[in-house]
Amino acid sequence: MVLLSRVCYRKYGNFVDNLRLYVRGGSGGMGLPRLGGQGGKGGDVWMVSKKEVTLKRIRDKFPHKRFIAGVGANSRVQGLKGEKGEDYELNVPVGITVTSDDGKEMGELNVEGDRLLVAKGGHGGSFHSGFTPSKGRNKHIRLDLKLIADVGLVGFPNAGKSSLLTAISHASPQIANYAFTTVRPEIGKVMYEDHKQISVADLPGLIEGAHLNKGMGHKFLKHVERTKQLLFVVDVGGFQLASKTPFRSAFEAVQLLTKELELYKEDLLSKPALLVVNKMDLPDAEHRLEELQQQLQNPDAFSHLLPDDMIPRTNLAFRAVVPVSATTGFGLEQLKHCLRQSLDEDSATATEALHGDKLQALRLSRTPMPIWGSAPAKP
Repeated sequence: MVLLSRVCYRKYGNFVDNLRLYVRGGSGGMGLPRLGGQGGKGGDVWMVSKKEVTLKRIRDKFPHKRFIAGVGANSRVQGLKGEKGEDYELNVPVGITVTSDDGKEMGELNVEGDRLLVAKGGHGGSFHSGFTPSKGRNKHIRLDLKLIADVGLVGFPNAGKSSLLTAISHASPQIANYAFTTVRPEIGKVMYEDHKQISVADLPGLIEGAHLNKGMGHKFLKHVERTKQLLFVVDVGGFQLASKTPFRSAFEAVQLLTKELELYKEDLLSKPALLVVNKMDLPDAEHRLEELQQQLQNPDAFSHLLPDDMIPRTNLAFRAVVPVSATTGFGLEQLKHCLRQSLDEDSATATEALHGDKLQALRLSRTPMPIWGSAPAKP
């Protein structure tokens, strides 16, 4: 049992999604009292987002996890104003949330080249401070990686998410017939003939109670937050997590997945969502699919299938329900089409809204301002 635990830790240890660091701005330089000289300001500590950087690389390269900016130069006869201390810039992955140790969010770095000041340098000594410099700010901060992908796969273990990602993209996630095959997030790229690419994230499987941090709980759910759309994946034949847990039909799986997202953060349900009904190569799949579609059309009529505390307050309206078989390839082209269409629709809507805002701002800028006290225009 101990050996198994170590193996699982090693596998997940290859993927680091949070890191705690110590940062300190540089102290200011001394002022020069007899000539009124001012010391240089201490350097600042910055986080700078950059592709190809991972939290694991930062952890391995800087095991001490301490980042301190340079000290400001002292004022001297040859240079009454001391030079500023050197800033420290740490490259971090794109898609990082930075929080202080008390849980206060300091900022996010979502695009390559984003910069975030995390520790200011101290002021140089001057007349106002009695020529005594101040120390730089110091604190512990946390870097929390939340994957950014166009689409996030949401499903219980053994729903076939890893097989589906392999079938529609160039990703190669670990695939086997047991729970929690996905021990770390995988990103696949769905390629189209016009060279359009859609990123799809296969995330560790949910279990009932994930919102309470059971199973991989929050490790899974926090990544869902940073995907544009959700792709629910259910087994058409239903599933049973373990021999002591109840069997769940495909409809129950959809409802339970919805409830877990709702309990963790209800805003997640505002994301556009599609539903994939996988394993259509199984016997009686067509009949089960028809039954699922009827249940989805009137979910309240079938709410008695679940305990009261597991019935979602909001029933998702899926943009599309796509039956597929990741094994045989059935329905995969239709799924790729639906994904592209859904994302393109949202992109067009966002572009239209942006153009509308710019047009409104332009109209306001051209509206002549009234001159107070002027006589009203004659008819």
